[in-house]
Amino acid sequence: MAKTRVYELAKELNISSKELIDILASEFSIKVKNHMSVLDEEDAELIKEIFVENEESDVVESSKNAKKSIVDEYEEEIDNSIKVKNKKKNNKKQSEEENNKEEINEEVVIEMKDTITVKELADKLNKPITEVIKQLMFMGIMAAINQEIDFNTAEKLAEKFNAVAIQKDKETSLESDETEDASENESYVKRPPVVTIMGHVDHGKTSILDAIKKSKVTSTEAGGITQHIGAYTVEINGEKITFLDTPGHEAFTTMRSRGAQITDIVILVVAADDGIMPQTVEAINHCKAADVPIIVAINKIDKPGANIDKVKQELTEYNLLAEDWGGNIITVPVSAHTKEGLDTLLEMILLTAEMEELIADPTRKAKGTVIEAQLDKGRGPVASLLVQNGTLNVGDSIIVGSTYGRIRAMFDDKGNKINSAGPSIPVEILGLSEVPDAGDRFNVVKDEKTARNMAEARKAKLREERIVSTNRVSLEDLYSQIQEGKVKELDVIVKADVQGSVEAVSQSLEKLSNDSVKVRVIHGAVGAITETDVTLATASNAIIIGFNVRPSSTASTLAEKEGVNIRTYRVIYDAIDDVKSAMVGMLDPEYKEVVLGTAEVRVTYKISNVGTIAGCYVLNGKITRNSSIRVVRDGIVIFESEISSLKRFKDDVKEVAAGYECGITIEKFNDVKEGDQFEAFIMEEIKPKTM
Repeated sequence: MAKTRVYELAKELNISSKELIDILASEFSIKVKNHMSVLDEEDAELIKEIFVENEESDVVESSKNAKKSIVDEYEEEIDNSIKVKNKKKNNKKQSEEENNKEEINEEVVIEMKDTITVKELADKLNKPITEVIKQLMFMGIMAAINQEIDFNTAEKLAEKFNAVAIQKDKETSLESDETEDASENESYVKRPPVVTIMGHVDHGKTSILDAIKKSKVTSTEAGGITQHIGAYTVEINGEKITFLDTPGHEAFTTMRSRGAQITDIVILVVAADDGIMPQTVEAINHCKAADVPIIVAINKIDKPGANIDKVKQELTEYNLLAEDWGGNIITVPVSAHTKEGLDTLLEMILLTAEMEELIADPTRKAKGTVIEAQLDKGRGPVASLLVQNGTLNVGDSIIVGSTYGRIRAMFDDKGNKINSAGPSIPVEILGLSEVPDAGDRFNVVKDEKTARNMAEARKAKLREERIVSTNRVSLEDLYSQIQEGKVKELDVIVKADVQGSVEAVSQSLEKLSNDSVKVRVIHGAVGAITETDVTLATASNAIIIGFNVRPSSTASTLAEKEGVNIRTYRVIYDAIDDVKSAMVGMLDPEYKEVVLGTAEVRVTYKISNVGTIAGCYVLNGKITRNSSIRVVRDGIVIFESEISSLKRFKDDVKEVAAGYECGITIEKFNDVKEGDQFEAFIMEEIKPKTM
């Protein structure tokens, strides 16, 4: 019997798949899992007939009730106009009362930040400075005219003058204003889905995207590995899809995780000849944590060793059951080489997006996320943004994390100059004051002054947090730590071509820390290695790691003079391997105990000024003069020390073998008894191996 899929029937009936699923459940008592579920041909034909009949009857009923609805609407309008008039009268009275209250409050309310100078407080209280200082003295605070006082002190002082101090956070108030403005005028429309491609390295993520957008991305990247996040918009059947291509190497876990958080759908690429690999599992975990729909693209089906069923079997181990095996995970066999199955993959993306009901409001001020950022030699700070809501325009003032600016120019993913970008559209912008961090949120604000004030407030907050959380780098600090031997640290300065790489390299290196050696990235930034970096490395005894950047000639000369180690790399895991090797030299050596021999005490002699001499018989092994010794009595260790003297008859000897007698004295121990056993041992150093 022929079968029809839900999404195919929805197309014929000219309704969405979600609407059809609801109709099947409510009117026909047919429960289906998703738009990929199948219906019998008979059921499909019956639904078509009933659907057509219902449409015709709806048209007739609507024509009958047309006149009634017009009359009803007219009566409702009259009622509403009367209600509006009454409301206006009441609102006038209320607004007058509120205005009066505000006037009273304005006289006594003082708005301030965390701190305020005595002069500013006196001006706001409209009181002489001398009177304010006098009150502070009564409170036990000696403050000059330009000295800052904290909010708690200002609040108590304001009470003495019958005023109220309110702590105002300028940044949060501005942001709340933005959200209020947005909520007043919301007109949601359908937006394109944002799709992230994830999976193991060399499973064909970039190749699939390359085949879709018909341009070469892989050829420009070192070792064929994607090093930066890219965003591309593709149009299929009049509908747009935005792709985020995240790197596949494990060191970019942070970037991949961020991709999952801003994405609507994830395409999990699994090679049909390899199956599930460690980084595939990482990607699955990120998707589950972000609660994002997954479409599995089984790639390389054209290869001789391809086994699609094996991949589906391995997916079940991670609670991903393929749709054709009775689950709800869509699996699409594809080949980036032959382009087989790519059309089906794109169709599945659009259908999944339809089920997710992705909407946005293009009329509001834009907000979104930084995909990537870098410092361009000719253009200054350049940021790739993904607009998630609203419309971004050239000339808009924006705040991006602790950076701000006014958009001077905007380009789409193909490099064309554009004036505006709506929801789910990636753009590259110019005009920021600094390079923002990848993953920072951006918001459009009313003017550049507002953006600058908010950015400065955020910077000050970050600076305070950094002072509290991190140790200050200085020669004195470093020297004292090394002298005390409390902590061994390998300090690293990371410089890279883009912010995403800085973040990824830094986190990967810090993960190498263990109980013996702590890896600490003391500085990370975008751009070439400069003299400033070398100076910082000299002061903190750090090494400099450059990723896709080179040191300037002056920096190289200074580094040679100061003996600073600069290492540059093109592939990230080479950097990680080298740091692992460097850490081995810093590890404290490990020791293991080697038992040399045991001797039994047969007789003891007490000699003044010497102590107790134990007359021993060596049972096994040998006793050496430079070994440590352990006194064992009835199987219990009662003392550990060094051998003070070892004699055979009257002569000092270096060692005594098994089967011979000897005299032994132990340092700082005289309580030797007949029957005690002496165990001689040494500690051997084990050379550390590469981690």
